[in-house]
Amino acid sequence: MTLVSFAGIAVGAPESITFHKDIEPLIQNHCQGCHRPGEIGPMPLLTYQNVRPWAKALKEAVLTRKMPPWFADSTVQHYRNDASLTLAEIEKLTSWVDAGAPEGDPKDGPLPRVFVDGWSIGEPDLIVEMPQAYQVPAKGTIEYTYVILPTHFTEDRWVIAAEIRPGNRAVMHHAALHVRPPSSKWLREYPAGVPFVPAQGGSGSALRPSDEWLTNYAPGRPAYALPAGTAFLVKAGSDFVLQFHYTTNGTASSDRSKIGLIFAKSPPTKRAFIASVADNRFVIPPGNPNYQAAAAVTLTSDAVLLSAGPHMHLRGKSMEIRATYPDSTAETLLRVPRYDFNWQLLYEFEPKSAPRGTRLEVTGTWDNSESNRFNPDPKSEVRWGDQSWEEMLLAWITLQIDPNTDVDTFMQKDTTRTSIPAR
Repeated sequence: MTLVSFAGIAVGAPESITFHKDIEPLIQNHCQGCHRPGEIGPMPLLTYQNVRPWAKALKEAVLTRKMPPWFADSTVQHYRNDASLTLAEIEKLTSWVDAGAPEGDPKDGPLPRVFVDGWSIGEPDLIVEMPQAYQVPAKGTIEYTYVILPTHFTEDRWVIAAEIRPGNRAVMHHAALHVRPPSSKWLREYPAGVPFVPAQGGSGSALRPSDEWLTNYAPGRPAYALPAGTAFLVKAGSDFVLQFHYTTNGTASSDRSKIGLIFAKSPPTKRAFIASVADNRFVIPPGNPNYQAAAAVTLTSDAVLLSAGPHMHLRGKSMEIRATYPDSTAETLLRVPRYDFNWQLLYEFEPKSAPRGTRLEVTGTWDNSESNRFNPDPKSEVRWGDQSWEEMLLAWITLQIDPNTDVDTFMQKDTTRTSIPAR
């Protein structure tokens, strides 16, 4: 959205608009999750003294919709975690800045938000840390790196919240946490606690849905809150498998990340499960500004849809995620018309019943042309790959399912449609 779109916003501001009464609640709700010590925001925004020097920058950021980061088309769904500001909120903030950013009376402000130091999920019941630091070189490409951490659980545990805390955000592009059950053969040839890069032709391709994705770290993504009575299952004897995407920045450093877990106080009535809808057979031609491909799965058991998250790389342009129900009615769950690789967000909608036979389809569009200023090489043919200069077509769909569901047979992948003509 451009500045022109806000031409009608009032330039003058009534004297009654002050920081503590009108602006501080907006900053608390939309900014402080990231803009506080230890988080990704480049400066804290906890007090008037913090905010005042950045007032004009805040005005520009909200007018251009650069901040808060939010990329979903909110006309297709109501999202429970919608971080965007309303037009009225934008008008209030810009009017306050134009009036000289008056502080007002501190007594008019809300109580300070209380954060658990180091954890956005609250105080964890269990913290598991890498036993040794990973040494990140100053230069070069680092392949996706894994660390296996045994849980030593002697009984099944149910997790209602999980979080990855990087030891060094400066070199961490993103990280993912999987749960490897005892029956899995995935990455069994590698020792626990030692960072490694899986060899080609090994058991890395043995990843199954039951080697499930529990959470991930990405800049700006808040902790996900599951509905009451819902939790992720970690079976007795399982291992945690951390996958790291490290990036070099010219300075040698190290990382020792950790994970935090909060357990359900009693067995849940519903199991949380994150389904992957992906296709890796696309081939993006050189210079194509609007190449599209699709992926789809059909659910073989009843479920409830909770959230969706798109994932592409630097050539990603847009993504749409849809559900077609057994009665043939269709619904757009998520439309991201302007994909931004720098923000890997989850979009939480109101729970939606997805009976057996529901089809989930993802359509992605890439811009492999010179007009894409993020394009590493518009002259190259692009295929699936882990690195940012390669590409992915992937969506994460969070669901509620029956605790007894066999997740390895829960989704039937559509293998008939891999690409569609560019529009």
